[in-house]
Formats: sequence, C-alpha cells, structure tokens
Amino acid sequence: MKNYDVIIIGSGPGGYVAAIKAGQKNLKVAIIEKEAIGGVCLNWGCIPTKSLLKSAKVYNEIINAKEYGIDIDSYENIRPNWSSIVKRKDRIVRRLTGGVKMLLEKNNVDIYNGEGEILNKNEVKVNDEILKTKNIILATGSSPIIPPIPGINEAYKSGFLMTSKEMLSINQIPKKLLIVGGGVIGIEFATIFNSFNTEVTIIEKEKEILANIDDDIREAMLKILKKAKIEILTEATVIGIEDKKVIYKTVSGEEKNVNADKVLLSVGMKSNNESFRHLNLKMEKNFVFVNDQMQTSIPNIYAIGDVNGKMMLAHVASHQGLIAIEHILGKTEKINYDQIPSVIYSFPEVAQIGLTEKIAKTKGIDYLVSKFPLQANGKALSANEKDGFIKIIASKPYNEIIGVHILADNASDLISEALMTMKLEGTANEIASSIHPHPTISEIYNEAALGLIEKPIHI
Repeated sequence: MKNYDVIIIGSGPGGYVAAIKAGQKNLKVAIIEKEAIGGVCLNWGCIPTKSLLKSAKVYNEIINAKEYGIDIDSYENIRPNWSSIVKRKDRIVRRLTGGVKMLLEKNNVDIYNGEGEILNKNEVKVNDEILKTKNIILATGSSPIIPPIPGINEAYKSGFLMTSKEMLSINQIPKKLLIVGGGVIGIEFATIFNSFNTEVTIIEKEKEILANIDDDIREAMLKILKKAKIEILTEATVIGIEDKKVIYKTVSGEEKNVNADKVLLSVGMKSNNESFRHLNLKMEKNFVFVNDQMQTSIPNIYAIGDVNGKMMLAHVASHQGLIAIEHILGKTEKINYDQIPSVIYSFPEVAQIGLTEKIAKTKGIDYLVSKFPLQANGKALSANEKDGFIKIIASKPYNEIIGVHILADNASDLISEALMTMKLEGTANEIASSIHPHPTISEIYNEAALGLIEKPIHI
C-alpha cells in the first residue's frame, strides 16, 4: 500500500495547483483524475471558450474592416470555418493540459487516471488499488444543473439540447440557437455564436439577466446585446421541450414557443459530491461546508473550488488550493471574498470587484460614485473600442475604494489595478495622483478617481 501526505481528487485549476504546490514543498502527493488533466476549466470551460471568442473577434474585425480604413473587394468569401476554429481550440487545450501534466510530473506528483473512491479519512481507492494518506483534498468541481422539465432528457439524448461541454464540440455553427439561462456562461456563448451570424435567443426565468453585476453595467450591456440583435426574454419559464421547439410561459401565464437548431442549457451548476456522500460531511445546501482554511467537518479532509460553492471561479479554486496546502504545513491564511475579481467575456467584457452600488446601499455604507466613459478615452477611440465605462465606488470619508465595475474591451486585464488598490486599502486620491501611461485605456482609472475628488479632466 502506497502512503502519501496528500491525495487530491480532481485535477482542475484547484486540484493541480494544490498538487504542484505540495510537490514544491516536498510533500508526497498524488492526484486522481477520472477524465482529463486540467478539469473542466482547461478542457471544456475557461480556455476553450476564450479561443472561440478570439476567433469570433477576428472575424468581426475583418467584416468591419472599413471602419479601420481597409477596403475588401469581396466579403462573400469571408466566412468562419468552424472545423478549423474548433481544431485551433483543441490545439490550445492539448498544449495547456500537456503543460500541466508535465508540471505535475516535474514536481513528483503521482498521477492516477480513474475515479477516486474515498473509503475513509485516510484511505482512497482508485483502479482497485488502495492508497493511504494523511490528508485528502476534494477538488471534484461541479456539473450543469438539469432541471426537471418535460422532454429535457429526450432532447439531451438526441443532441438537440446541450450543456456548455457539448456545445464546444458541435459539428457546425447553428443558424438558430436558444440559450436557457441568462447568466455568465449563457452570455459568453451568446456572444460567440452571435458573432458568427447565429440568430440567438436567451430565455431567463428571473426579471434580469446577469443578476450579480452592477445595475448600471447591466443596463449598458443589455443595450449592447440588443444592438447585436440578441433577443432576450426575461421572466420566462421553460415548461417543455419537444421536436426542435422550446415551450415557455410568460409572467402573465401565456404559453409561447421558440424554434431552434440547438438549445444550450445554462441554468446553474451543482457540486460533484456523490463520490463522498457516505462521509456525511457538513453541507451548506448542495455544497461542502469549509472553514477559512478549506477544512471540512473532518479536519484532515479539505474541499476547494466549485465543490465548496464559495465562489465558482477558477482563480478562486487555485488560491483555495494554495491555502489548503499551506494549512497542511501549519500556516494559516484566509481569503477576503470581497476582493476577488470576476469577468464576463462578452464583447465588450465585463469585470468587477468588490461591492455593487446596490450592496453598498444594503450595507448602509456612506459612499461616492464616479463614472467615466470610454468614448472620452483616446486609446479606446483609436482602437474603435469606445463602448463602455468604468464605475468606481468609494466609501466616505477617506475615499477608500470598495468597488470597481468596468465595461470595456479589455476589462479582464484592467480589473487587476483595482484588485491591487483594494488589497492595499487604496483611495481615490492615490489613484488620481498615480501617473498612467498615455495613451492607454488604463487612464480611465485616473479620470474616474478625479471624479470622486473634484472633476475629471476629459469630460
């Protein structure tokens, strides 16, 4: 029987980062993966969708070449080659997952391909082999929720309805795509296929799409989506799926239907906890309860990433993995979840960190708000990326930054400045006095910060 300091179940961005860190710290570590190294993020989520989004962006820029002063004699021969787009995506995935596997091996991590069965707090079974361990880290991730809708199972089996995993490998671009769910995943796929001239309809049960973002950002994003001719049906509940048709009920009780070539189901995720239910770990709803150091109710068993439901983001899973390993080594650290950025990879992107204005009001915080539009930024105009704005929320009386919300083409990169400012308890005064390079889109930070103190310069 092999003995380990740590056995990790799952090799997604939480599991593999924890394994590499454990190896670097000279712990004897094993990782168990039943599908592909890298988990959902590298194989069917974060990375593949960004590859498709880049192809969509390039296609859009070529189609709109006249806006950049470039003439194209014939647009008839400019079309997306979906097979080549998917092959490019697969090459990127193979390269990244191969790199992760190499890093695991270089750090002396034993890799087991199979389904890990936790026998007890110190023993794990995989491929008829029993492994002994001092600690276990659960990094089993999550899976799409399949709601009990009449016809949904039949639609899934026939390939008419898909989750995001299957949608990444479809054979051709659908002419009509119906997306059930107006959350982050739904909006990203709407962006991809709308860019390739697919007729996209989104059905959302709630009153608003993207419920967790700032109201001002949502309103601006809605205008952009509608301008792109993406149809959005809110307060609409899907009640049945049959023969290339989705039936839904409006808020007034009226039944309607939408025809489509494909349906993407994206109504939320549930934790993958079936393999360790017998441990009777303490749960919070469908997620494993953990303390600040990622310990479950059994102290030598840790849970990181989607399975604990704290924040279902890849970068959160990775950091939780580091915290778990450090705690195994006797160190204590915890995450401030108010200082974690999140991104929606739409066109333009949405990035946010900290409090929304609505939450600040709910908490009774005395705050100030400043917004600055990209239309007043030279770099954004020259790049034809003028849609969007930055919104900074600061608490009185010191103008400490408590929330930043960005709608911009490269919002995912811009948000890191806000992260570091908040981490250092920075203020609007400090941002305003920081000299940003010109011309860059990052100058919107200066302008919005000046708006919190006095007035912006360029509006």
